[in-house]
Amino acid sequence: MHLITKKRTAAFCIDFAISTAVTFGVEKLLRKKVKNEAVHALITPTLVMWSLEYAQLKASGTTVGYLSTGLVLENEREGKPTSKQIIKRMAYRDLISGIDYWKDRKGFTQENGAIMPHDRYSGTVVKEVESSCSRCE
Repeated sequence: MHLITKKRTAAFCIDFAISTAVTFGVEKLLRKKVKNEAVHALITPTLVMWSLEYAQLKASGTTVGYLSTGLVLENEREGKPTSKQIIKRMAYRDLISGIDYWKDRKGFTQENGAIMPHDRYSGTVVKEVESSCSRCE
């Protein structure tokens, strides 16, 4: 496994943990108002994760997980990703990417892990950035 792929996996785990904590808080608020269990099991976690990721990527081109692992998401022209690119990337990754993995596993290892199928579809690329933290090394 390539270094960027390992960093992307670690970043996703960090972002997922943060999203899970926020989801628990949101569910506590929604439990009294929404009685449908499917909303709490399917819709709320997805909506919270996508909202957090979208807000972070739109504001700075990185998430907490990406920032802590030294990664940044850019569009192909080396700028911040557009709203459309962020939404396309999240939707493709969460809805279609699993099927792609079973069909073409090599597509997930191209470009040393910097461009995965959902990045290719949305026109984005993940790059490593130099750490400015002297204690992190």
